[in-house]
Amino acid sequence: MEAGKVMEIKENKYDYLIVGTGLFGAVCAQALTKAGKRCLAIDVRSHIGGNIYTEEVEGIQVHRYGAHIFHTSNRKVWDYITGFADFNNYINSPVARYKDELYNMPFNMNTFHGLWGVVTPAQAKAKIAAQIEGLHLGEPQNLEEQALSLVGPDVYEKLVKGYTEKQWGRDCKDLPSFIIKRLPLRFTYDNNYFNDRYQGIPTGGYTQIIEKMFEGTEILLNTDYKTFSQDNPDIADRTIYTGMIDAFYDFCYGPLQYRTVSFETEVLDCDNYQGNAVVNYTERQVPYTRIIEHKHFEFGTQPKTVISREYPTEWKPGMEPYYPINDDANSVLYEKYKALADQEENVWFGGRLASYRYFDMDKTIEAAWALLEKLI
Repeated sequence: MEAGKVMEIKENKYDYLIVGTGLFGAVCAQALTKAGKRCLAIDVRSHIGGNIYTEEVEGIQVHRYGAHIFHTSNRKVWDYITGFADFNNYINSPVARYKDELYNMPFNMNTFHGLWGVVTPAQAKAKIAAQIEGLHLGEPQNLEEQALSLVGPDVYEKLVKGYTEKQWGRDCKDLPSFIIKRLPLRFTYDNNYFNDRYQGIPTGGYTQIIEKMFEGTEILLNTDYKTFSQDNPDIADRTIYTGMIDAFYDFCYGPLQYRTVSFETEVLDCDNYQGNAVVNYTERQVPYTRIIEHKHFEFGTQPKTVISREYPTEWKPGMEPYYPINDDANSVLYEKYKALADQEENVWFGGRLASYRYFDMDKTIEAAWALLEKLI
């Protein structure tokens, strides 16, 4: 069977029903199938891969749900993922644009030189310290004060404030300080966003990896879990559920909150639109947070290019949930759902939505492995 094709169920009974075909479910399916288990995977979307799904447009692998750069310091994870595809040596080096000013990210000596003309780490540290001292801040009472206490007004006003307010849909003064626990400042001329030892993009996109992981697993797409489980209550002995944990329990305690993102993707008749894969727009007046130019992830030389603008917004039922809002109220609510989940005998919960926390891809794999140690 070619993974990702809608099909009829071949069996009356499976060892595992895997709800969701993102990375967590795919890692589980690959290991369970290898162990001789019969697996059926279902997904409400029309494609496999969850948010790491990529599709080819004009010969370019487009990250349908935003940029996904694989990075890890875990050699075991790196060896595992690179066993499914060749990875290039892409290094994530985003650029921040404030009006017509461009700054390197993460905040490093290139950023500080662009802001103030400083050339040594000592000069940069002295400039930041003087700016913070001049504010005479006490204990931060909101995100704005927290950020100012970490980086001072210049970095905050140009590179943090507008972007953060777009991300969360409200003023920084109205956001809790804990959202920004730290803002890393690097006093080297290094634009590599991640500190991880291993980093890259799969040549040919992520979908091929998910397809290989699901080899031997039967898949049903455009399939809602609630409807399917009601119609097929005895389809599997065990279930691995990667959907929204509150939806699993019919929102009995109320819905958890998320931020979501909409994407505006466009094919342009030029070979190079912005010169970088990721450009963040830090002005609040610009409605999108960043533009992704997909071809640069694979050093493409195609005659056309594809860009995606990202617009954060409040999540509402029926929209795709992206980022859990892990404030105190939602954390308490999640613990209520988790208590219910812990009582399940034949259902296991995993992944971003079921765990109500954001995972990098390497941590998703590690979490799936932790579950598989219990199951196999």
